Amino acid sequence: MKTPKTLLPLLADGLIDEVLRPLKSGKEASVYVVVSEGEVRCAKVYKESNKRGFHTQAQYQEGRKTRNSRQGRALQKNSKFGRQQQEELWQNAEVDALYKLAAAGVRVPQPYNFVSGVLLMELVTDAEGNAAPRLNDLELTADQAIAYHSHLIREVVKMLCAGIIHGDLSEYNILLDGDGPVIIDLPQAVDAAANNNAQRMLERDVANLADYFGRFAPALLATRYGKEIWKLYESGNLHPDVVLTGQFKDSDKRADVNSIMREIEDARQEALLRRFGSEN
Repeated sequence: MKTPKTLLPLLADGLIDEVLRPLKSGKEASVYVVVSEGEVRCAKVYKESNKRGFHTQAQYQEGRKTRNSRQGRALQKNSKFGRQQQEELWQNAEVDALYKLAAAGVRVPQPYNFVSGVLLMELVTDAEGNAAPRLNDLELTADQAIAYHSHLIREVVKMLCAGIIHGDLSEYNILLDGDGPVIIDLPQAVDAAANNNAQRMLERDVANLADYFGRFAPALLATRYGKEIWKLYESGNLHPDVVLTGQFKDSDKRADVNSIMREIEDARQEALLRRFGSEN
């Protein structure tokens, strides 16, 4: 096959020995099967922002750290340099998340290198050594659906314990290798502590899992793991081995607005007394 231009620098530098074939092309990137350091791996080539179909980046990028004040100013101005920096942050988010999640024991492809907009990482394969299928391509039994759903809920918990929310988790970005589900595609990964949309995104990820696996095991449609997980996270009680029930009862206790307003007014009066009392 003709080698893509984006991979030529990696070939020249010896980071890739050979490009074998294209694997897939999605809205975010094109993926190629390559040989690197004598192993068959994959190379994810990110598409330019104007050629991608993902146009809702702002909600995901909230809370992402910039390297310095110049980069921060450029992002705010949306200049050409700023857009380049924004693209760099978008790509680095996946790289950083993969390294962090792999270290936390989450089943994601092992990253190896990131150079010039190309991510070299593990090629996830099935039991026969072929590229692993996506969950969306499979028909499951009820028992398989329940088992895979339980495994992925535990992975979501481990991700959140590592401070990360996938942000776009569904059957389309979960592969199934010989040992079970593997989570992929993380450029929109969210910092759970720094993004105001974190709770909503976590609950949406979990709901997507219930909707998909509920096709094969309808009882999963009644579970409420998302709210349960977030409540534990907020209270500081979430850990990788936490026992979940899948149940959550919304609080029906109404806020005592009058009491809150009285406390605010009392605090204001105390502040005034301290101020004017010290002046006298």
